[in-house]
Amino acid sequence: MVELIPTALAVVAAGLVGAALLAMTVGSLRAAGFCFLCASLVIYFRETRYAGGRP
Repeated sequence: MVELIPTALAVVAAGLVGAALLAMTVGSLRAAGFCFLCASLVIYFRETRYAGGRP
């Protein structure tokens, strides 16, 4: 069965990376950096809080 919260966090992280790549393409490097930072925090939060019983 799919766990809803970790899957949703992965989708959010993928969306943030996509938004960062789009912002880099347009030339908005500050927005791209912010999106990459947020994506890395979401990934960290997902891996530390919702590891699924893994240490």
